Amino acid sequence: MSIEALVEVSRFYGSNADYVLAGGGNTSWKDVKTLYVKGSGMSLADVSPDSFVSMDRKALAQIWEKKYPESSEERESAVLADMMAARKSGVEKRPSVEALLHDIIPFNFVVHLHPALVNGLTCSRQGEKAMTEIFGEDAIWIPITNPGYVLASNVKNSMKIYVEKYNKQCQIIFMQNHGIFVGANDTDIIKELYDEIMSKILAMIIRKPDFQNEKRETPSDSGTQDSKTPSNSPPELSNGKGEGRIEEILQTLSSLSGASAFLSSEISAFIKDRSTFYPLSSAFTPDHIVYAGSEPLFIEIDIHNKSIEINSAINEAWNSFLQKTGRKPKIIAVQGLGVFSAAATEKAAMLAVDLFKDAVKVAVYTESFGGALFMTQEQIDFINNWEVERYRASVST
Repeated sequence: MSIEALVEVSRFYGSNADYVLAGGGNTSWKDVKTLYVKGSGMSLADVSPDSFVSMDRKALAQIWEKKYPESSEERESAVLADMMAARKSGVEKRPSVEALLHDIIPFNFVVHLHPALVNGLTCSRQGEKAMTEIFGEDAIWIPITNPGYVLASNVKNSMKIYVEKYNKQCQIIFMQNHGIFVGANDTDIIKELYDEIMSKILAMIIRKPDFQNEKRETPSDSGTQDSKTPSNSPPELSNGKGEGRIEEILQTLSSLSGASAFLSSEISAFIKDRSTFYPLSSAFTPDHIVYAGSEPLFIEIDIHNKSIEINSAINEAWNSFLQKTGRKPKIIAVQGLGVFSAAATEKAAMLAVDLFKDAVKVAVYTESFGGALFMTQEQIDFINNWEVERYRASVST
């Protein structure tokens, strides 16, 4: 019955975009001998009993007795090999990179999610202070660190200190620029805890994002009735002057990347110029990097100037970004017009839009806690170069 309960709670949160997107988040159930944890990159909304990787908890515990290389790349590669070896006989799926963390949290069920509302707190300048004021001794705060082995090690040490101080186990763990872990011995308690967490944070929010009149399209549906201009779009869209340019940009980006998509609504206030775009100019969490890239391309262009060739302007900015970063941009913001995504497939392009929209929500929520706080460049570089995250992205897209 416990695997069935794990599937149910996974689908419950996985089907709600307010809690998790794409292949993000992970869940687990464990007994004395075995950990069942979600496979890497798999969508929580679509899991079945076969989606979970069964792992030998004795073998996982032995990982803590080993000494690993100092180099992050060598260390994570060695830890991954040991985690793969800890799978039960016949299991072929790759476990979530957070399997070690799920194993050490002392509750039967663990649900790790990335709600934008929660990350409005964890990705803010006053996040730790706000968490302490809201939750007191009922939660742990983990400062930003590399996911995987290092994160699990930091949580292990923090839980030990917590138990020594409060003589109880902690069920709620907030992770800076990452998300939240909640543990309990019953999935109903998991849900009660998440309801309480969301309610308490929501009570502190001074402004909510508004996507009520969202406009979204791809080249295949550009100009259709379903992609009509929303009433709160930028003036360039509301008066019809930007519609042709949107289609032109979509086609140009598709030729550069394979597929593209467009988003407009709440973002209007953010794309007036570079300074207003700052709260969206870097990465909040690993998921944003994996699916939407670590750095959007912001293009300053006068879309009213008919003498400007959009195709040439996009190509020039694209090539400059590629030369500077060594990566193709996944998110392209055009001043005063909207935000576009570019990826190899339409599914990947739409996922990039979804994660950028999530970043917009996070940015708005951070206003309640001192403003946006991005991941450090060191952490961003780690995620960009980590094989584990490339694998997760490939499974999801």
